[in-house]
Amino acid sequence: MLPNLISILRLFLVPLVVALILDGDWTWALYGFLIAGISDAIDGFIARHFDMRTELGAYLDPLADKALLVSIFVTLALVGQIPGWLTIMVVTRDVMIVGGIILAWLLGSPMAMKPVFLSKVNTVGQIAFGGMVLSVKAFDLFPQSLVHYGGYLVAALTANSMLVYVIQWLNHFSEAPE
Repeated sequence: MLPNLISILRLFLVPLVVALILDGDWTWALYGFLIAGISDAIDGFIARHFDMRTELGAYLDPLADKALLVSIFVTLALVGQIPGWLTIMVVTRDVMIVGGIILAWLLGSPMAMKPVFLSKVNTVGQIAFGGMVLSVKAFDLFPQSLVHYGGYLVAALTANSMLVYVIQWLNHFSEAPE
């Protein structure tokens, strides 16, 4: 129950962080983003270590992650802080994953929602990048070149993660029906 509540609260943070970015309130946007990121780690820790995993949580946690990351990337691109092409990659990957799961379900061959290790690394990379961009705007903590190259690292992780999911999807549908 508690991990699900934390995920729901994380979902409520998304519009707040977006509004803060749009208002140019970088410091509070960073704090909100950090709270959301930390809450993601906390709800996962509680669910695993106190045997509080639920089916709802298996959907809520990644939904909250996707809502936060997609919203942050889109908003940061809209205000000119990250390149549009990077945002398109991040959003396209998430749309492909969700679309693949929905299509499999519609075709009567549902897929289990199990993130692969590379996907977890990709999510951490995207969160770190979002935090870095917000930190630069709030406190000028990192050189702009680090943000620039960090964007390329996120792009590489995103592209590779997308490829892994496409391969999984193709393998899932190439299996002979029972």
